[in-house]
This record gives sequence, structure tokens and C-alpha cells, in this order.
Amino acid sequence: MSKNGNSSADFGVSLYSEKMRWPIWLWAFLIFMFSSLSLALWAAAGNAAALVLTVAEFLFLIFMERRTGLRVTVTKGWLIVGKAAIPRAHIHGFLPLSATSMKRARGEEIDPAAFLDIRFWVKGGVKIMQRDPKDPTPYWLISSRDPEELVRVLDLRSTADH
Repeated sequence: MSKNGNSSADFGVSLYSEKMRWPIWLWAFLIFMFSSLSLALWAAAGNAAALVLTVAEFLFLIFMERRTGLRVTVTKGWLIVGKAAIPRAHIHGFLPLSATSMKRARGEEIDPAAFLDIRFWVKGGVKIMQRDPKDPTPYWLISSRDPEELVRVLDLRSTADH
């Protein structure tokens, strides 16, 4: 089963897949922060308590990394972003965003009705216009480490349809 409650067979063969996990610098920062808690507990309560806390912190970090990572998948008929999926027939107008453009798009230019699935540690992204008459969401704004390639794959279907 995929995260969105459907088996991967429901969506078909993947044409593009991207998994955005935590970068090394984020791991290092969080380990440093949690280590300071363990050190403080060790000074106050001793080895056993510090060891238990350290193991719990490490397991928590692994859980959070897996929980907050983002997977973007494109199949012949679907765009799947995290737990959300939209038929490709309902999307058009793909715009790859550089770090600067993405910062503007998720800040001063954002539409509160837009669907967002962004990660602060990924600088680039893609703005995808959608035209589902049952959905008032104007566009999707998603993170991507390779926005040009994602747009290229999304555009393959739309150019083949015309």
C-alpha cells in the first residue's frame, strides 16, 4: 500500500520518482541539539538515564526523518505528491522554480487556496496549475530537487495529447 491508501498498482508504472530526505546538515544540527539534552541529563542523573534518552532521541529522529520526507511520483495518469494524488488530465502549466523563485512563490506571491507540499531543506520546486472543476485549488506548489526534470516528465503527456 502506498501512503495515500492505494496500492502502487492502482496508479501504474512510475515515469518519475523523487524522494526528498533530510540533508546531512539537518541531521548534524538535530543530533547536536539532542546530544546537548543527553549531556545535561547525564550530568544530573548519570549514565543509565542518559543512555536511555540518547537511544530514544535517535529513534525519534529516524521516525521524524521518515515521516517528513517527501516522495513525488509521476505515472502515465497521475501525479502523486506525499499523500495527495491528482489525475494528470487535471493539471497543466508546469513552472520550474529556482531557489529564488521558490522563495517568492511560497512567501509574498502565495495564494492561500493553493495546495502546498514543500520542505524547507529543498530549495527548488514546481508550480503546477490545475483545472479540476470540483476543486477550487488554483495550483500545487511542491518541492523538488530537480524541477526541470519533473516539468519535462509532466509535459511529456500534455504534448503527446495535443
